Amino acid sequence: MAIYLDHAATSPLRPEVLEAMMPYLTTHHGNASSIHASGRRARQGLDEARETIAGLIGAKPREIVFTSGGTEADNLALKGVAWAASARGRHIITSSVEHKAVMNTCAMLERRGFEVTYLPVDRYGRVDPSELAAAITERTILVSVMAANNEVGTLQPIAEIGAVCRAHNVPFHTDAVQAAAFGPPTPDAWQATLIALSAHKLGGPIGIGALYVRQGTALLPQMQGGAQERQRRAGTENVAAAVGFATAMRASYRETPNTALRDRLIGALTGLTGVQLTGHPTERLPNSASFVIEGIEGGDLVAALDLEGIEASTGSACTTGSVEPSHVLLAMGIDEQLAHGSLRLTLGPETTAADVERTISVVEGCVARLRASAPQVAASA
Repeated sequence: MAIYLDHAATSPLRPEVLEAMMPYLTTHHGNASSIHASGRRARQGLDEARETIAGLIGAKPREIVFTSGGTEADNLALKGVAWAASARGRHIITSSVEHKAVMNTCAMLERRGFEVTYLPVDRYGRVDPSELAAAITERTILVSVMAANNEVGTLQPIAEIGAVCRAHNVPFHTDAVQAAAFGPPTPDAWQATLIALSAHKLGGPIGIGALYVRQGTALLPQMQGGAQERQRRAGTENVAAAVGFATAMRASYRETPNTALRDRLIGALTGLTGVQLTGHPTERLPNSASFVIEGIEGGDLVAALDLEGIEASTGSACTTGSVEPSHVLLAMGIDEQLAHGSLRLTLGPETTAADVERTISVVEGCVARLRASAPQVAASA
């Protein structure tokens, strides 16, 4: 059986989540907008899921908007606030290490006449809150900085960033898709206006996410149609997935991550020649171990690991297949050639000490073989 170490891409569906979803995939088949008994039963399941998620993060149920995932939640937050506030300003601030759902949305808004400031990060991938404060102008309408990086696992000083935004009366959006798997992203503690969430990073179903929208926030819907989600996101609600999302979030917060296994991976692999940790050494996700490795291509290493029964990635699953080095690693100041040799190992609740020990051994062997087979550059005559 394969050792699965790609939980940052997606996490296996929890058994209790499937069990909770099954009635809504079979007998509880009503449309939550219908007024008959089947519709009311579906509405009850949807409302209870919304209440559960809201309660876990310290929000009001009306502040939770269900979406098709984290990408849609990010799009709704950025475009929704940008267009709603465009009459008073068109300046947005984000970081240079955001997920593509934010980066590409910002690029689209730039093409529509908005100005975007991309804050630099330090060598660990962290934003300096003082640089954010200096970048805010009277035309700034939104700040978007992710809570935890999906590629290198670095945690941002999110409460400090939120405090800066609040002091300047600027809405603050954070992509908490990765961070929310390890603890509630509480809007008040983070002083966040909008928070993007996704179910499949914490053992829920693929295809469901949510956007927390602080009450009173002006938001222009990005999907037109019916009046679902308090007229903020049209479309028939995916009740089964919403129920699964709530169940997964509740289950996830009952667990204590095993940081010792992550630290064992990091300690062993950074002990190898030419292997460097990427991301912050301590302020990082409890399941995330990421590296750059000299003398190899990350894609080749991932393929070699797969043949040995270890499933990993080079970085974001959303950019797999790209021949370009990670924008996150380049923003952190990592050399472009070295950035090609990236490896991301992200653990899950089922990961064992034996899995980690085998992974260490296999990675060491695969790296040695790939280096040995690499073309040698002939010396100049």
